[in-house]
Amino acid sequence: MVLKGIAVSPGIVIGKAFLLNSDSFVIPRVKIKEEEVFREIERFKKALEQTRQEIINLQRKLNREVDSKHSEIFNAHLLILDDPVLTQQMIEKIKKKMLNAEYLFQQLIKNYEKAFLKIDDAYFKERISDIRDVGKRVIRNLLGRKKMNLDSVKEEVIVVSYDLSPSDTALMRKEKVIGFATDIGGRTSHTAIMARSLKIPAVVGLEKISAKTKNDDLLIIDGNKGIVVINPRPEVIERYRKKKEEEKIARQELEKIRELPAQTCDGEKVEISANIELPEEIDSALKEGAEGIGLYRTEYFFLNRSRLPTEEEQYRAYKFVAQRMKPYPVVIRTLDLGGDKFLSHLNIPAEMNPFLGWRAIRFCLARPDIFKTQLKAILRASKYGNLKIMYPMICSVEEFRQANEVLEEVKKELKREGISFDKNIEVGAMIEIPSAALTADILAKEADFFSIGTNDLIQYSLAVDRVNEKIAYLYEPNHPAILRLIKMVIDAAHKEGIWVGMCGEMCSEPIFIPLLLGLGLTKFSVSPLMLLRIKKVVRSISLSKAREMAKQILSLSSIKEIKRFSRLKFKQIV
Repeated sequence: MVLKGIAVSPGIVIGKAFLLNSDSFVIPRVKIKEEEVFREIERFKKALEQTRQEIINLQRKLNREVDSKHSEIFNAHLLILDDPVLTQQMIEKIKKKMLNAEYLFQQLIKNYEKAFLKIDDAYFKERISDIRDVGKRVIRNLLGRKKMNLDSVKEEVIVVSYDLSPSDTALMRKEKVIGFATDIGGRTSHTAIMARSLKIPAVVGLEKISAKTKNDDLLIIDGNKGIVVINPRPEVIERYRKKKEEEKIARQELEKIRELPAQTCDGEKVEISANIELPEEIDSALKEGAEGIGLYRTEYFFLNRSRLPTEEEQYRAYKFVAQRMKPYPVVIRTLDLGGDKFLSHLNIPAEMNPFLGWRAIRFCLARPDIFKTQLKAILRASKYGNLKIMYPMICSVEEFRQANEVLEEVKKELKREGISFDKNIEVGAMIEIPSAALTADILAKEADFFSIGTNDLIQYSLAVDRVNEKIAYLYEPNHPAILRLIKMVIDAAHKEGIWVGMCGEMCSEPIFIPLLLGLGLTKFSVSPLMLLRIKKVVRSISLSKAREMAKQILSLSSIKEIKRFSRLKFKQIV
């Protein structure tokens, strides 16, 4: 079976499928015989006890690794399991309805949820999530299923899932996960970005891959063409093995330019940095020839925790990156929670449009306690290297000023405490909202630098959900509106004498490099996986030709014309 999706991380890989379980269960309604009633009741009681032991073990682990305060949240779960009314109701239902325990328990949990929803009391409504979680645990044990996590992977596998959350990918053991395939997502979904960062071939937007794949099925992931083959024939496997060998040879050719400078044919110096999520990726970025970190996404440091990271923990992480990259610059993006990245223990309310909601700098300004802790850690680490601060999702100069006011408060606190830091640390804005791009001339008077985040800039400008596979074709960097916005930002920055770079996924696409160079960009921050490929393109074109190409492209009126022209010119260059 061959499925076509969206190619998001290049490369070919062949391996066994690992189906990442979701917590949704399709439970059949099974009639039981009278002589099976006692066995069904005992099966239910055993599942309750098994669930109880799981929760107690989890509490012990939290007590050891975190503290007793965080383990207390599971006391409510134990109370539900110990409720004699619930147990008695289930026993009576099994005897009366003569049906399988998992089906009846699912119905009972749903009834409890409905009853609690009707109670006009915040405390009881908050208990719904406890009931739901306990219900899933008991049903999982009744079905004999284990909850599968990426940190439990013991052998090389290709992960197949409906989607992968940032929490899933943060738990992943890189040396074991050799590929991704998901039902939903686009080129700029967090799954895609993480796959490229970890140099793992991936295809997303496959719609039904999780339903059509079983654990241990043999898969081929073609991250170049967006193809997944399920249980391929021997001749297909052989064909892809040859393709893998060809890729290996092409990679060896790229290795030859690793030590050569990133500059155009006519000698224009270009800075190619790396985007990273975790400090552990620094060595990979340096190995690929990164001349800095143009985007350090700090929110991944906050995921998969029962509490927020302390100032000291953050300080150590930022210090490590600063020292490891010195003297190269490191642009630290302040916390960009929200959208598809949430911390459950912060009780952030569900939103209808989370990507347009309470996230990024909006969240940080509303929670100065969290924001100040991060800024303090960054400033303390700044004396160990060339750190820069960047605020995400700035939509107006007022927001930029508010963020800077908080930063100034933190600087004063550090001075009072006698703690040294880089007093001249640069502070910039990520330009990823149309309003910021349209007022770039105003922002450029106050910011030290800009970094264009094309992922969201394209999403918001074209009204396209970038993780929706059904409208992925509308997510188009070649749109004349996007190119004009980018030029507007670059021109505004240059006019005020501040530097401007790009950290969005658009500049990780080799075909866009000549155009971006021609528009005036000479600083790119890309996935480590793409560093040498981007350098190859830079070294293949002169700046004068790039400018002429950009001028011609800006005169074109349709996406189709721009794509055709870009492909033609790119073939002539590379």
